[in-house]
Amino acid sequence: MRSRYSAFVVLDGDYLLRTWHPDTRPVALDLDPDIEWRRLDILATRRGGPLDADGTVEFAAHYRSDGERGVQRENSRFKRIGRRWYYLDGDVG
Repeated sequence: MRSRYSAFVVLDGDYLLRTWHPDTRPVALDLDPDIEWRRLDILATRRGGPLDADGTVEFAAHYRSDGERGVQRENSRFKRIGRRWYYLDGDVG
């Protein structure tokens, strides 16, 4: 989760696509360079341990855009393929 947040910060769309589960991965991403991501707060995690095949991360990502502050809250689902975790999808709230 933290590495994907960092990829948003530096606009690394290739990394985001590589870490997106193939069943739900879009063809391309259009990242907004005017959004300045400021902080990531992990609010909760469920599963996602060394013996799990899936897990969730609830987070709040703080940003600035056009001088305004904002927060994106999401409950993201991840799946493990082999030894790597992939973002599956998320509920934005």
